Amino acid sequence: MAKLTLNTFVTLDGVVQAPGGTTEDTSGGFEYGGWTVPFADEGMGNFITEVFDRSGAYLLGRRTYEIFAGYWPKVTDPQDPVAARLNTLPKHVVSTTLTDPEWENTTVIPGDVPAEVARLKERTAEGELQVHGSGTLARSLMAHDLIDEINLIVFPVYLGSGRRLFADGGQPTEFELIGARTTGSGISIQTYRLAGRARFGDFDPPGV
Repeated sequence: MAKLTLNTFVTLDGVVQAPGGTTEDTSGGFEYGGWTVPFADEGMGNFITEVFDRSGAYLLGRRTYEIFAGYWPKVTDPQDPVAARLNTLPKHVVSTTLTDPEWENTTVIPGDVPAEVARLKERTAEGELQVHGSGTLARSLMAHDLIDEINLIVFPVYLGSGRRLFADGGQPTEFELIGARTTGSGISIQTYRLAGRARFGDFDPPGV
């Protein structure tokens, strides 16, 4: 059974929209695309390589899939650590409208997403089942406790607008920090493992 990991670039205020380019995703009038670019460095690249080296299959939302499909098939260098895996390993895209994906080794999940993802975890024999970006899908998976680990790649920038990873109304959930590092440009990479429902309490009053 595969571990399902969520891997996402995020700003200090939780924005995940259009990290990779100014025109990547302008929906909702978003004007700040490409916010990862000024901070990209060797440390970030090394971590991304490590993540993709662990991959066995990919689970993507429709928007992220289309962004990836418009770029990565054009990267034909067999030594590229990301393209070499994305272009050959199984890709599963959640969509009710996509019917004929052209990217090799792509299948569409049109229906009961939680049940199908649980089956995908069972069927992925080697490597991780990885979600990249795909904020809407990530929130749905979180609600069903299907994400085992989260890699938050936090960039030292505040945007003030844009789609955020965690919206209001989610299930209070606790995670265990199992890894952390910082790159030379100030990117903070934190790895969390699902630990169950969030706990609550009070500090003892003074003098008790």
